[in-house]
Amino acid sequence: MRRRKRRFPRKIILVLLALVAFIYVNNSSYLAVPRSGKPLLLAHRGLAQTYSMEGITNDTCTAERIYSPEHPFLENTIPSMEAAFQAGADVVEFDVHITKDEQFAVFHDWTLDCRTNADGVTRDYTMVELKKMDIGYGYTADHGKTFPFRGKGVGMMPSLTEVLSRFPDKAFLIDIKSNDPYEGELLAAYLSALPKQQQNLLAVYGGDKPIAALKEKMPDMRVMSMATMKSCLIPYLAVGWTGYLPAACEHTELHIPEKIAPWLWGWPDRFLNRMDRTDTRTIVVGGDGSDFSSGFDTVEDIKRLPSHYTGWIWTNRIDRIAPLYRGANE
Repeated sequence: MRRRKRRFPRKIILVLLALVAFIYVNNSSYLAVPRSGKPLLLAHRGLAQTYSMEGITNDTCTAERIYSPEHPFLENTIPSMEAAFQAGADVVEFDVHITKDEQFAVFHDWTLDCRTNADGVTRDYTMVELKKMDIGYGYTADHGKTFPFRGKGVGMMPSLTEVLSRFPDKAFLIDIKSNDPYEGELLAAYLSALPKQQQNLLAVYGGDKPIAALKEKMPDMRVMSMATMKSCLIPYLAVGWTGYLPAACEHTELHIPEKIAPWLWGWPDRFLNRMDRTDTRTIVVGGDGSDFSSGFDTVEDIKRLPSHYTGWIWTNRIDRIAPLYRGANE
């Protein structure tokens, strides 16, 4: 006897087709509410010396591999922040470490020996002692033949208090470089003393423990950690195709690698519109997420973004990127 082929009921097929159509319509940027305006720009560490990202690890001394300098600024200094804002940055990111006298030094590295003429870590020194160091000491673009910034960085490591006093009306993203919850509590004490208007200009990111500690003390502060990112994005990846937005996304920050972004439901415009509704700041960083320092630093980099992209852009060369958008909108 010949067996009859089993067929899917017509109703199931129609339901599946309707579901596929719904997902497409509900997540297509072509059908999203049009976005307007220009992208917003985050200047990573102000205006800094850049370097090859190839083979970077947590132990790599990046000061020893900078490109030939095109400008005189050193990362995480007040002059570099001034230059970044003057170039057109909407937000400047900087890093903080605790000091021996429980201040916060604005400095990137875990140890001092790469960039400065000192050893150890910032918590081994008071802020006054850190001020005596030369933060330009270790920079070289030719494998140690010359050191173009040596002697020029003495006294240039700022404290958090100095930065916030110098720029009371500017927006910053503060990176806590440890996973110590006490640093989150101490930072919360510093920031809570600021006027509310200035607090609203700030966001903080870093390790899960200090961010959780800070958020407990300052529930209205915009924060980000791997834990907060997962709390927002994992549920969104699961059911975001419906338009559902997890409560964990509200008033937070997302750093989305460019190679992961296209996998988000509704990327780019519909996704950005959804996040705007929850006051979620979405910043696109370069690469695949293996190094969140990667940015969009050249004209060729910008071409990798979706056309008419209007979200946030992470850049290490605000001096190159800001004129592209400022010129296009003047």
